[in-house]
Amino acid sequence: MPNVVEVEGLEAYYRTPAGDDIKAVDGVSLAVREGEVLGIAGESGCGKTTLAQVLGLTVQKPLYVRSGKVLLEGRNALALDRETMRREVRGKTISTVPQGAMNSLNPTLRVRNLVIDVMRDHNPRIRRREAVERARERLDLLGLPPRVLEAYPHQLSGGMKQRVITVVSTLLDPVLLIVDEPTSALDVTSQKVAIKLLVDLLAKRIIRSIVFITHELPLLRHVADRIAIMYAGRLVEVGAMEDIVFRPQHPYAEGLVGSVLVPEPGMKERTVTGIPGRPPDMRRPPAGCRFAPRCPKRFDLCDRDPRPFGIDGREVWCWLHRDQPNAERP
Repeated sequence: MPNVVEVEGLEAYYRTPAGDDIKAVDGVSLAVREGEVLGIAGESGCGKTTLAQVLGLTVQKPLYVRSGKVLLEGRNALALDRETMRREVRGKTISTVPQGAMNSLNPTLRVRNLVIDVMRDHNPRIRRREAVERARERLDLLGLPPRVLEAYPHQLSGGMKQRVITVVSTLLDPVLLIVDEPTSALDVTSQKVAIKLLVDLLAKRIIRSIVFITHELPLLRHVADRIAIMYAGRLVEVGAMEDIVFRPQHPYAEGLVGSVLVPEPGMKERTVTGIPGRPPDMRRPPAGCRFAPRCPKRFDLCDRDPRPFGIDGREVWCWLHRDQPNAERP
């Protein structure tokens, strides 16, 4: 499958009021393939949401990108001027369902008016009636009644607001949809509806790929094709969903999987264990492997920055795999 977006050497920082720069995304390179759901998982503060903001082209101060590329059909989207990015890329090629999506609806606007504003912002020539009809068709496709168009946000349940935000984010049929913690504030039933909604959008080719960001690793088993594990701003393991969930190779990925109770066949038999310690202070990250201070398998090479090793179709940034006969640098 071709790649819909490629990220190369991405480095993103936050500028503090004191003028210090804190690196939140450190040298990340990855690709999203057409037709796939790429899950990105890790503890809070690992850089997932920052990566989502850069991928979604919604970077705002104090966040800034120092280096790297986000390639769309060979064009670096980060090098585009703001107007070109707004008119040609954001919403049409890449769209985002942000973290806290249920609070993203303007409380003073009916859903109908929000839809019209979004559609006409990207295409001023579109008629109001045409914009509303597009939204009505999309609402019906996603199981929402037409009356939702006349509602204010406070008149909708949490699950309905989540679906409305997803409808608004996909009105222009983006190539890539980035969803950041889309189920964190929902009950179990609404979580299932939200995940099914995303899968249906992909199956109907309304969107062509999804980046699904979450700290709830078990969710990715139901939606992701591949998973990228992040820790302290860096990737530590990227591979097929089944490999990451059932056969993790990086000690952090192993700890992340083992720290969650999952009542499902093949996983419920595991003993739940926590990860000792806490993530590093990104103002003063440790030298070498960022996970080394918490890692039960640490040894002398961990004082050096790990390189990615290719193992059985996945990438693992860990010196433990340097001597395996099937380990090759990707």
